[in-house]
Amino acid sequence: MGQATSTHGHILGDPSAPQDQDFSSAIPDGCLALIFQRLSPADRTNCLLVCRRWFVVEGQNRRRLALNASSRVTALLPSLLTRFDSLTSLSLHCTRTSTSINDHALILVSQRCLNLSLLNLRRCREVSPVGILALAQNCKSLNKFSCTSCTFGDKGMSALLNNSSSLEELSVKRLRGIKDGEGYELNPGVAGPRLRSLKLKKLYNGQCFSRLVTESKNLTNLKISSCLGNWDGIIRAAMSKNNVFKQIHLEKIQVSDVALFAISKCSSLEEFKLANAPDFSNEGISAIVNKCKLLRKLHIDGCRSNHIGDSSMMAIAESSANLVKLVLVGVCLTSESLTAIASSCEKLETLALCGSRTVGDHEISCVASRCMALRKLCIKRCSVTDAGIEAVANGCPNLVRIKVEKCRGVSRGVVEMLRERRGSLVVDLCVDEAEAKMVRAKVFSILFAFTFYAILLLRNYLL
Repeated sequence: MGQATSTHGHILGDPSAPQDQDFSSAIPDGCLALIFQRLSPADRTNCLLVCRRWFVVEGQNRRRLALNASSRVTALLPSLLTRFDSLTSLSLHCTRTSTSINDHALILVSQRCLNLSLLNLRRCREVSPVGILALAQNCKSLNKFSCTSCTFGDKGMSALLNNSSSLEELSVKRLRGIKDGEGYELNPGVAGPRLRSLKLKKLYNGQCFSRLVTESKNLTNLKISSCLGNWDGIIRAAMSKNNVFKQIHLEKIQVSDVALFAISKCSSLEEFKLANAPDFSNEGISAIVNKCKLLRKLHIDGCRSNHIGDSSMMAIAESSANLVKLVLVGVCLTSESLTAIASSCEKLETLALCGSRTVGDHEISCVASRCMALRKLCIKRCSVTDAGIEAVANGCPNLVRIKVEKCRGVSRGVVEMLRERRGSLVVDLCVDEAEAKMVRAKVFSILFAFTFYAILLLRNYLL
């Protein structure tokens, strides 16, 4: 690459032309850097071997870098950071069995990468609050921070919040070392006023972030998953002080209709997900969809509540005209409510129906005949047969992908039928092989027992 058999003004293949002229030498460094940015990681790595100039230009213009954060990398960090001196995004990931980098390495990163705006730490168990403090004090442009399975605890998090005035996105997962005392709360510090996105996942002491949730007035995206404790009071307090939320995800946490009624006051809400929460009801869901008129994406998992049904679904049909994506898991739908949703939500592009025993061929036929804008359809663990899938083949003119998973009544032959009728349609059929083997074994045992007893009866009759 970069070598040619012609010179400027000569015809290709001219035997008199020099054979070793490098045309890439006329390309400015800035243009060469733009070319590198459009290459895949593998191609970009191969380009480093072409010449020293490409090696230098690629390193000076690299903005994103992911490194193995084991302790063996510490000795190489000075040379790596000297070469990649324009980093704005850095990911440091350590394996489960390796010893991670320590404070010295993180301090070195903070001193060399002054323009760092995004840092992702995973399993950096040797990093303490000292390293986090140096990072927050030196990297003034840091606006995105993510940590997973780290051990710097509440002291390290306090150092980050009290010194990162530019922080806008914070993601914390499995953070160890947080105080276990009841009522302990982290101070939002200087990060609170600018924080826009907060994600908390798998935290034993997740409620220590309650002040960060309630006092961050510009917070628009909130995701809480697998955090112990009752969150009704925290969410209600947050909604009373801030009604500019656009995205709220609540998964595997203890919330009830109290929290949902509070969330319904967020008139700007565009995306809402509620999964694996046992205490909510149709009233809470109806309150959200009736008052949040801008709702575009809705995900409801009612497997643990076992009483989400038509009343909330009819509310969705009446009030969610802007809905683009709808995911319903373990919801007791009927053809009446599903027909109403298909008729009213004219902008619906993605629909997923999972784990609902009341969804059968008739309900899928309603979707196929009325959802004209539908592009993606997912059916999982429903009482659907080949007849329902054939109805989809005759409807949904804009459908580009359909996924059918663990529906016993659907055979593999329907895939070929769909491909014949809709050649451009992507069809994913996932059959649970273990479950299929179990069903076949049961059928075989029944047939064997029936044949055995039939032979005995016949033998007794002949004798």
